[in-house]
Amino acid sequence: MANPGPGNSITLRIDAPSNFSVTSELAATAADAGAVITALDVVESHPTTIVVDLTCNTIDEDHADRIRDAVEALDGVTVRQVSDRTFLMHLGGKLEVVPSVPLRNRDDLSRAYTPGVARVCMAIAEDKSKARKLTVKRNTIAVVTDGSAVLGLGNIGPEAALPVMEGKAALFKQFANVDAWPVCLDTQDTEEIIKIVKAIAPVYGGVNLEDIAAPRCFEIEARLREELDIPVFHDDQHGTAIVTLAALHNALKVVDKKIEDVRIVLSGVGAAGNAIAQLLLEQGAVDIVACGRNGAINRDDEYTDAHRIELAATTNPRNFKGTLKEAVVGADVFIGVSAPHVLDEDDIAAMADDAIVFAMANPTPEVDPVIASKHAAVVATGRSDFPNQINNVLAFPGFFRGLLDAGVSDITPPMLVAAAEAIASRVDDEERNASFIIPSVFDPEVAGAVAEAIVRVVKAGKE
Repeated sequence: MANPGPGNSITLRIDAPSNFSVTSELAATAADAGAVITALDVVESHPTTIVVDLTCNTIDEDHADRIRDAVEALDGVTVRQVSDRTFLMHLGGKLEVVPSVPLRNRDDLSRAYTPGVARVCMAIAEDKSKARKLTVKRNTIAVVTDGSAVLGLGNIGPEAALPVMEGKAALFKQFANVDAWPVCLDTQDTEEIIKIVKAIAPVYGGVNLEDIAAPRCFEIEARLREELDIPVFHDDQHGTAIVTLAALHNALKVVDKKIEDVRIVLSGVGAAGNAIAQLLLEQGAVDIVACGRNGAINRDDEYTDAHRIELAATTNPRNFKGTLKEAVVGADVFIGVSAPHVLDEDDIAAMADDAIVFAMANPTPEVDPVIASKHAAVVATGRSDFPNQINNVLAFPGFFRGLLDAGVSDITPPMLVAAAEAIASRVDDEERNASFIIPSVFDPEVAGAVAEAIVRVVKAGKE
């Protein structure tokens, strides 16, 4: 059963009698109905009545209704209003545009706009590269989606994808001071998406592709990287691969194993799975078995998808054939970017001693983390309510900060490895243990460390 969480937080505004015990009764009643109380405030007080705001985490809308009914069943109590705190946060969107220069008088206006701006326009017309220094292009990226593969929601379209892209842009600004803007496209045609992104590219210093379904996302990314002179980062691929490698780097230290010696089983061969496999190979992994719905990708089966063909050629050196459950027997590492409940307790028990389990499907992992921890030495998920959250926010803000600072147009495997190492390094030897293999998403040093690592790689490549 799901647990109450802040994503389903409500505030009940309650009219109640002004007796000594009423607030305790309200809190106890809501708690008995399964609410997790986070605040209780008296907002108005009168001789015989008070108005109370009771804030709590719930499971879903039905649970919120049950809590309301329980509270309102108390003698003399009326629930005046129930506010969904998540929807309140999204009212009017989560972004705004704010001028970075003062516009206080005619003098300011004449330089920011007409007539002075014409001189800047002509300078850029004569040398387009100056746009990067003299416009928002210097620090702005486009967060581009077609709404076809949003979180765990699937193909919900551009309007419904917009709140996620706004959130992504807010994270860019919060963690790395990168200005990002959501670009949600009302098309899922590959050629049209490529054409549109190329057409808007002059405004942006980079493109972050987000929540575009596989295999279309692969071609869009490859074409844009080839045809644009700004970096194109597919977070579902590159971001996930970076944070996975960072977590694995430290997990292997906890269990005292080396990446070149371990057997790795990967569940999911979409955008994330393919990128993870290639980055682990880049870092020295040898024995990776990637499993799709029909079992292990191997050299004897025929595949039409280019990425399965690549996985068949580069992974599975033992040419293992079988199901995911058969593949994990004796494996040292399981990495899941696939679907809920594809493994059970017996499967984890069948893995090697001191096994590592990264069950990253969201919101429901491939195996219950609590069950997995009975047998595996290290367990991580993509969720915030378990230890070791493997979250892309550790990677993409700092990665783009570094790309923009370095002024590069291409993304290379050494950059991805350097970013992963920078993230892993934020957990030092004294801190590292089975429950802490990757830094908190709120570690203020992570984005800077990642950005510096990217700049170092770029400088080394120029020397």
